[in-house]
Amino acid sequence: MNSLTDTAALIRNRKRASRAPALFLHEAAADEIKDRLEMVNKSFKDVAIITGFPDFWQNAFPQATCRADDDVLDLPEAGFDLIVHAMALHWANDPVGQLIQARRALRPDGLLLAVFFGGETLHELRASLAEAEAEIMGGLSPRIAPMGEIRDLGALLQRAGLALPVADSFALKVSYESPLHLMHDLRAMGEANALTHRPRKMTRRALMTRAREIYTQAFGGSARINATFELIILTGWSPDDSQPKPLRPGSAATRLAEALGTHEAPLKD
Repeated sequence: MNSLTDTAALIRNRKRASRAPALFLHEAAADEIKDRLEMVNKSFKDVAIITGFPDFWQNAFPQATCRADDDVLDLPEAGFDLIVHAMALHWANDPVGQLIQARRALRPDGLLLAVFFGGETLHELRASLAEAEAEIMGGLSPRIAPMGEIRDLGALLQRAGLALPVADSFALKVSYESPLHLMHDLRAMGEANALTHRPRKMTRRALMTRAREIYTQAFGGSARINATFELIILTGWSPDDSQPKPLRPGSAATRLAEALGTHEAPLKD
């Protein structure tokens, strides 16, 4: 099977980023996870975090066990009551497989939270590079990883066998002095291009110059450029008999018109 992500390149990018990391998006993700856990009326004793940046997430959740986001997760079956998939699912070659493995590692009524980049992420950079490359090279190359849209990602939870699935998102707008400063930050995040079919030759200077021009013209403002990062949050529970379940169709004991205090007009045939 052809892999979307070159795992060796991804690991190399992350190691390079660890020398001087820019993890403000991980900080935003961790804060969001903590906020959501405070709203859950349940305590969690055994916590696992799947991540490519274990040092950061271990500091954010000292009680957790961190595991690498390998294709085969190092998680014992029914070993945890909370699993956080942290800022890594967008690089997964098999995201459904990752969620299935996480669900198997949950105990009944265990919680899975996954946070990762969504489809609106870097849409400005993606559009600028595509336009510049079409002008200069006459075609397109895979330069930014494809990322899922929220309308599709919620279905992954159901495919993985998780109950009570919820998918939502929020966007972070970040301004940079120039597109070069943005790309420098992406390297410091460990989010540089790690696609299997990425261009292996050095990018032509003319291409990057034209891409910067397009970016600045289309997405600049007040002498700076803007960049969007969309964070998707997936929430699902390991099935358990104690969880609420929908009623069978036709089993309602009260008419909707009675509940609303209104008159029910029958439809004509």
